[in-house]
Amino acid sequence: MPTVSDRLAQTVVARVLEPVLEPHFPPDSSGSRPGKSAIQTLGVARQRGWRADWVLALEIKGFFDNSDHALLLRALRKHPACPWVLLSVARWLQAPVQGQDGTLVQRGQGVPQGGCGSPILANLFLHYAFDAWMHREHPSISFERSAEDSIAHCRSAAQAPWLQARIATRLAQCHLALHPTTTPMVYGTDADRRGTFPQERFDFLGSTFRPRRSKNRRGASLINCTPAVSARATKAMRQTIRSGRLPLRSDQTLAELARRFHPSLRGWGQYYGQYDKSALYPTFRVLDRIVVKWALRKDKKLQGHQRRATHWLGRIAQRQPRLFVHWQMGVRPAAGR
Repeated sequence: MPTVSDRLAQTVVARVLEPVLEPHFPPDSSGSRPGKSAIQTLGVARQRGWRADWVLALEIKGFFDNSDHALLLRALRKHPACPWVLLSVARWLQAPVQGQDGTLVQRGQGVPQGGCGSPILANLFLHYAFDAWMHREHPSISFERSAEDSIAHCRSAAQAPWLQARIATRLAQCHLALHPTTTPMVYGTDADRRGTFPQERFDFLGSTFRPRRSKNRRGASLINCTPAVSARATKAMRQTIRSGRLPLRSDQTLAELARRFHPSLRGWGQYYGQYDKSALYPTFRVLDRIVVKWALRKDKKLQGHQRRATHWLGRIAQRQPRLFVHWQMGVRPAAGR
């Protein structure tokens, strides 16, 4: 991780480079860019998926560890800024990494992760390695990219593997490679495309795109390929909830527990609940069950009576529906009779 002084210097360089580079970046890339959000990218991918039958989900293998320094500095020279900016970037890229045992490891490639200037340098590299190349060589194929992850919308089953081979060749020219196990060719099954294929789902930006039942503007039910929270993101959220060790926090009140999880629950709901919030409900119920375990240790009258503790929490949710964020969304424990 960079030191505090390095972070300050990288922030200054990033602010100098941003107005110089941003006008050249296309709207199809959105990773760590001002005015661009992952939610917007998911919405664009969702709409474009309705028009194209096939999706090619791409992930660059070890981009932040394998990006070529010479190519990155070459791309930076195409957009002249202050001379000290190029000098500072070159020094950061070539600076050795200190391990936990104090040894220094020289870096010949890669962009330091965790640095304030790394996102804009990564976007610059991938702009020439992928974005600009796609617009130049395949202008009819739409795509979305966020950092090293991207998806391309193809018109036919033959076009997808052909494009994958072309992209692999292009990335090899830039000393990069596609991840061998996370580059699926997916068929966008929906109400109008009823074929059955081995791969009908893919992950992008923490969400899983797959056929789901939804309603159109007229209220009619149909099958639509839409995003919702992925299994990997769900696992990470549940680990975050369990890492709080709530059952052992008998010294805290229920309101204090709610305030503790308020930022996380709010963020999860705003991001992953944008298109299919019901996929979050099982994770929210996990939190309720853990709070019930807390109540069993907190209140002697509830010890050994899990159902009574669940109904006790449910009655509190009825009286104070705004205490927990997910209670505001209607996900509440049973209150009993």
